[in-house]
Amino acid sequence: MRVLGIDPGIAITGFGFIDKQGHKLTPVQYGAITTEAHTPQEERLIQVYDSACALMDRYKPDAVGVEKLFFNRNVTTAFAVGQARGVIILAAAQRGLPVAEYTPLQVKQAVVGYGNAEKRQVQEMVKMFLKLSAVPKPDDVADALAVAICHAHSSVLTQKINEVKRT
Repeated sequence: MRVLGIDPGIAITGFGFIDKQGHKLTPVQYGAITTEAHTPQEERLIQVYDSACALMDRYKPDAVGVEKLFFNRNVTTAFAVGQARGVIILAAAQRGLPVAEYTPLQVKQAVVGYGNAEKRQVQEMVKMFLKLSAVPKPDDVADALAVAICHAHSSVLTQKINEVKRT
């Protein structure tokens, strides 16, 4: 199974594709979609959408995991991140890909085993799980890979629950 993890943002959207075979997780491709600060919002959203479409078409994920919006005090930033999430979810839906959304707490629990883990702990676990030589940069990329790992781990539980329901 190939999973695309997304850490959405209007300036930087982190992405990470991983393959899951049994218990083995293998990184396929990861990086960031970036947009320029003084570009009109609608153009930035087009850039995020077009880049997400191109990545999905090239790497053909079976599922997409997206980090849920963590509402902070900056409402303007929250709206922009929400819009970026929307165009990414749209791109996945247009390709018939299932989309799962995870809170930062769920991602931390899945990757570190502790919901209040610090960012550095998550990054180090991403590096360890994927056998990377260094923590991916910028932080949004490591966060996207953490979302992909969270989905890969969660999909096992979801599959088992569905099997039990069928019997």
